[in-house]
Amino acid sequence: MRNGERAADAPRHGARIGGRPVVRWHTALLTVWTAVWFLVAERHGAVSWHYLRTGEELLFGQVPGGGLALYAHHPELQIGPVGFVVAALFEPFPAAVGENLAEAFMSGLGLYMLVLVGRTAAEQGLGTGLNHRRLQQRVLVAGAAFIPMWVEVSVRFAHLDDVLALFLTTLAVRALVRGNATAVGVLLALAVDSKPWAVGFLPLLLALPRPVRLRAGAWTVGLVAAAWLPFYLTHLDTFHAARFTIPNQPASALRWFGVNDPATPWWDRPAQMSLGIALGVLAVRRNRWTAVVLLAADARIVLDPSVYTYYNASVLLGTLIWDSVGRRWLVPWVSWTALISLYGSALLVPSASVQGLIRLAFAAGSALYVLFWPRRPPRNGLGASPGAGGDGQARSVSSSAYTWESG
Repeated sequence: MRNGERAADAPRHGARIGGRPVVRWHTALLTVWTAVWFLVAERHGAVSWHYLRTGEELLFGQVPGGGLALYAHHPELQIGPVGFVVAALFEPFPAAVGENLAEAFMSGLGLYMLVLVGRTAAEQGLGTGLNHRRLQQRVLVAGAAFIPMWVEVSVRFAHLDDVLALFLTTLAVRALVRGNATAVGVLLALAVDSKPWAVGFLPLLLALPRPVRLRAGAWTVGLVAAAWLPFYLTHLDTFHAARFTIPNQPASALRWFGVNDPATPWWDRPAQMSLGIALGVLAVRRNRWTAVVLLAADARIVLDPSVYTYYNASVLLGTLIWDSVGRRWLVPWVSWTALISLYGSALLVPSASVQGLIRLAFAAGSALYVLFWPRRPPRNGLGASPGAGGDGQARSVSSSAYTWESG
């Protein structure tokens, strides 16, 4: 069976099963929830939007010192070229209007991501007796935790680069479940081209079957090279951008490792990416590919010298995927534990040191849980490779249960 045929058999959200809509009510509630948080955050929003506007103007030569010399002259712009290209879509509007449109656009992507995750979970659960009403409830409760953090990144800080990296990764997860290996490679590359820390999501490629994994990886490498190499080859000073530092804040979990440097240590960024990749590879090897996004986000927050609340959006996307696609429990407690631990501590805990300890405890605890907590075998006894149902844990993805694209 081709992946397109398999997708056609999946319950369509908006289609009907047994004469009733598969998904409607919980999406409406999440839309209202998103609107409420948007209105709360928009009054003091778009804190970092000026970086996108400046970078877009530099990239397209509207001001001197840009073009392919962008990163050589402005290492503080730690944003991928795809982020600047998308930001250019809002440039024709007056500044305030473009800013508001960008905020609305990014908020809408977050809501759409919840729909995508729900559809992904439904397709992953085909043939396993998945209860769609319980799935709706699970996505609703997990989404209620996800939205506040999504509004932090999309409205309050307006980090379009982070938004695109997470959105494209969500699309890659769905492509993985649907069996479209080429799309997985392309989407992960575009995520990295939007924000470099997205390299932590690349272990998702290992969840692909061996016959198509190399081709998907080639797409990833090729598109990442196409986006970044022109800057490095034409201006060698671009390498300095990788050494750009930010203050090591008192609430950083790095402090609990004895790292008291005033700014980013030279080894920190490579260690951050290496740890995320290593944890992701371990997750795939342990047949838990749905944990890859969460583990990469854990590595980011535990080793980053900064503690901006928008970082938590990547964590909440990881818990959303794990709780919705990776598990069957009605209550997505990992998502709510993340929200309370990371966002709640930032708002309610006065001690910066204790905030760092909570961040470290959550990252370590959630990583240990998703990697090593015992799991029940799926009801159909088949395991759960992407696209093969089960409780979201990957089995041998070369199974004949479904045929992945090969042409």
